[in-house]
Amino acid sequence: MRISYNWLKQFIKIDWKSDEISSLLTDLGLEVEAVDNFESVKGGLQGIVVGHVLTCEKHPDADKLKITTVDLGDGTPVQIVCGASNVAAGQKVPVATIGTKLFDKEGNSFEIKKGKIRGQESFGMICAEDEIGLGDSHDGIMVLADDLKPGTPASKVFNIEVDEVFEIGLTPNRADAMSHLGVARDLKAGLSQTNVHTEFITPSVSKFKVDKRTLKIDVNVVDNKLAPRYAGVTISGVTVKPSPAWLQNRLKSIGLAPKNNIVDVTNYVLHELGQPLHAFDANKIKGNKVIVKTVAAGTKFTTLDNIERELHEEDLMICDESGPMCIAGVFGGANSGVTETTTNIFLESAYFNPVSIRKTAKRHTLSTDASFRFERGIDPEITVYALKRAALLIQEVAGGEITSDIVDIYPKKIEDFQVFLTFDKINKLIGEELKKETIKNILASLDIKVNSITDNGLGLVIPSYRVDVQREVDVIEEILRVYGYNNIKIPSKINASVSNSSRTEEFKVQNIIANQLCSVGFHEMMANSLTTSSYIELSEQVKAEETVSMLNPLSSDLSVMRQSMLFSALEAISYNINRKNADLKLFEFGKTYHKIESAYTEKKHLTISMTGNATSENWNVAQKPSDFFLFKGYVMTILSKLNIDSKVKTVPVTHDVFNEGIAFTIGNEIVAEFGTVKKSILKHFDIKQDVFFADLNWNAIQKYVSNKIKLTEIPKFPEVRRDLALLVNSSVTFEELFAVAKQTEKSLLKNINLFDVYEGKNLPEGKKSYALSFILQDTSKTLTDVQIDKIMKNLQTNFENKLEAVLR
Repeated sequence: MRISYNWLKQFIKIDWKSDEISSLLTDLGLEVEAVDNFESVKGGLQGIVVGHVLTCEKHPDADKLKITTVDLGDGTPVQIVCGASNVAAGQKVPVATIGTKLFDKEGNSFEIKKGKIRGQESFGMICAEDEIGLGDSHDGIMVLADDLKPGTPASKVFNIEVDEVFEIGLTPNRADAMSHLGVARDLKAGLSQTNVHTEFITPSVSKFKVDKRTLKIDVNVVDNKLAPRYAGVTISGVTVKPSPAWLQNRLKSIGLAPKNNIVDVTNYVLHELGQPLHAFDANKIKGNKVIVKTVAAGTKFTTLDNIERELHEEDLMICDESGPMCIAGVFGGANSGVTETTTNIFLESAYFNPVSIRKTAKRHTLSTDASFRFERGIDPEITVYALKRAALLIQEVAGGEITSDIVDIYPKKIEDFQVFLTFDKINKLIGEELKKETIKNILASLDIKVNSITDNGLGLVIPSYRVDVQREVDVIEEILRVYGYNNIKIPSKINASVSNSSRTEEFKVQNIIANQLCSVGFHEMMANSLTTSSYIELSEQVKAEETVSMLNPLSSDLSVMRQSMLFSALEAISYNINRKNADLKLFEFGKTYHKIESAYTEKKHLTISMTGNATSENWNVAQKPSDFFLFKGYVMTILSKLNIDSKVKTVPVTHDVFNEGIAFTIGNEIVAEFGTVKKSILKHFDIKQDVFFADLNWNAIQKYVSNKIKLTEIPKFPEVRRDLALLVNSSVTFEELFAVAKQTEKSLLKNINLFDVYEGKNLPEGKKSYALSFILQDTSKTLTDVQIDKIMKNLQTNFENKLEAVLR
């Protein structure tokens, strides 16, 4: 939000520097992000002075050029070559002196330098109005008033306005500060805390009067819940034309382009007082009647941007007897607004239901200055005051007469909020005891009225424009921000209490694992829970019937809640790879969202991703690419840290996003699954290198985490490990190998592990290599070589017969 300093000074008289004002506004919660300079004419006419043309003669070598001698007020006339046909001796003219910077229409600057034109020296430039930004004419040079003194700066002649504009990062709750009046009101409260007491000046509307009652527009508000207050007045005999310079400058300073005097006044009052207004061409209102109502769903309506929109049954519309004229509080219609031929207007000022306006604006993807304010809540008590202010300004800049009484439909007054504020609560929340007189003064500066006083506290009435102050804590926050956060003393001691809490609290466990991952080079990422619905096509586990869709999505790419965290990780990986950061280790704690039948569920996960090289390039360490075995080690380390590694069993992965992978289970519940992401999925994200991904079911893990240490006796009889390297068809999965092994040996085979997968060079086409480890153990005796060899022989035979495997 842009706020003009000159405009603020119309409300409070102050001569502080802009950086001091910025600091105070920021302390008050209106953070000033930048201060920009504004000049009504770019460059501020610096270096341009009034010149007196003493002589004017034809150039000897050019028919269209003239040689002039100009007095610039310093006692030494200079020679200037001029090409304007209307230059003549005796004129007072604007002269750009040597070193002056002028600006073209695109804002590009060029410097006036000493030069020669057709052999004649020229020491400056006599300017036309378009050359110095005072107009569009280039028919000839500007001729100034005869009584001007040579050497007078042009900035004084033309009253160039120079301003400073505050760029305020307004928080959504501060609807009351969405205007110069609101910011000035806050500024006055802040100044009072620095013992600067200044009068608060509001524009007077005492001159408002009805000139004659010749144009009455009836108003019928059908739905008072959607339009609690609606006011209007007619002004006849206006002349639509460009606004005067002062009004244009005010709008330009805050980044608005002037349009015409009527529209400019409505924009001016909007940013001055925070009350949106709309001007209708009264001659286009059929039946001289305005009806505020909703219309049938599907009704077609063309807005000011010439887009035909289909209306919703809940959209509040401003209509006449023939149909809609305007989307209330959001956007005007193409056929009812003010044009150059308009002579009579109906001026509207209203308070609309914030929720209704917000829904309509979102529904039609429209965001205007008016909807921005209406949907956050404006002051319902300022409606008629703003209407009178705008009417008087229109009379000032466009002429005309007030030709009707003000229509003000306000059947149920919106009452001010009432809050009881206790002194004890103030001291507890602020952490410092404030004097009661200080509290009362701050409340008074904020227009919060003290209705009653007791030993315990104050009964308060909150002004209607403070829609965000409805509770006792809200009032305390107001007191604190005006008193000044920086004025609260830092305590000399820290008080702490010891609480008895479980060591396995979720956030503590999460921090332990996060720290562990960071210690081995992982970086935490945080992805948006909103994603695109197209990811449903990439995996059968992402189910269309479980999709949680947004009612009003910001875009098609953010239309559903994610069902898988893999795609968020791949988006991050692709983004980094495209920016030459290809060696990545990422982890994320997050949730997936599902609609199962009529219920909504959230599942928490920990995901880790790895791609690229495992080690960075170094002169004494060879680069090594990340591999499955290294990644598995990271997953196992997490389970070990959680003290559940001894509980898990290895099973084949079932998730279809993995080319190869492993899952860990406890009982019938999968606690983790990881593997190499399929090439087809990586291709969708334009990733050409292997990506390893693990998904840990954090909800399940929480059930098994324990800080209890369990001791188990070391087995009396040793386990035996045997490895097989098998050459299998590319279609064979670890799951199939796992199943064959379990069927072959059910009693002595304790675990099966896949520790290497290889496809590529030196292997026959259509083949891949699997390296498997088998853990054998008998709890009652030591296994003999004969037993072990027999089991391994049976495994090899069954792999060959059932899966066409070949021992490498």
